[in-house]
Amino acid sequence: MDHAEFRIKAKEMVDYIADYLENIRDRRVYPGVQPGYLHKLLPKEAPINSEKWDNIFKDVEEHIMPGLVHWQSPHMHAYFPALTSYPSIMGDMLSSALNVLCFTWASSPAGTELETIAMNWLGKLLGLPDCFLNEKNESPGGGVIQTTASEATLVSLLAARTRALMELAQLNPDVQSAELLGHLICYCSDPGSLLRGESRTYRSGENEIHRIRREPKHERRPT
Repeated sequence: MDHAEFRIKAKEMVDYIADYLENIRDRRVYPGVQPGYLHKLLPKEAPINSEKWDNIFKDVEEHIMPGLVHWQSPHMHAYFPALTSYPSIMGDMLSSALNVLCFTWASSPAGTELETIAMNWLGKLLGLPDCFLNEKNESPGGGVIQTTASEATLVSLLAARTRALMELAQLNPDVQSAELLGHLICYCSDPGSLLRGESRTYRSGENEIHRIRREPKHERRPT
């Protein structure tokens, strides 16, 4: 795809997205396919040669769309709320084109500073104390934007582990960090499968993961 074709196909994609979202309430929210349906429709090996965009999108319409859960539908009432809007879609288009990598300030000064500013905005909206903000040179606060709840959970666990190890090392200067690590315990709620999965990414075994059972009076009641 060259620049000229991109201009045409991108405009067509905008129309497709607008039509999809405008009429999404008419689509069946949950697909009527069976596990493995897509394996029967797509090739077993990756294509060697490139394909025309129209052929690729034909596969999207005929094979992918019938197997999608339409999270943006007003009839979708499970899992998480819909998170997509027209401005966010345009933001995705722009960020994909700019390909901003913010792993250091030098890699993208504007992107790195914008992320810091946005996190300060969020901290103030949540009413967090100033120590959570990154507005002063001596501030220990600040944060980064995580793309998923799983990543945010993992980062929180790693930060807690690091802080606990630092405190234990001060109290036990003669003990190796590997030995101190064996004394750490992760507590999570009984249905916290996500938290248990993240815990196992840096600890092995279930002995260090304690599940806390909720009392019946705290159980979520059906509405």
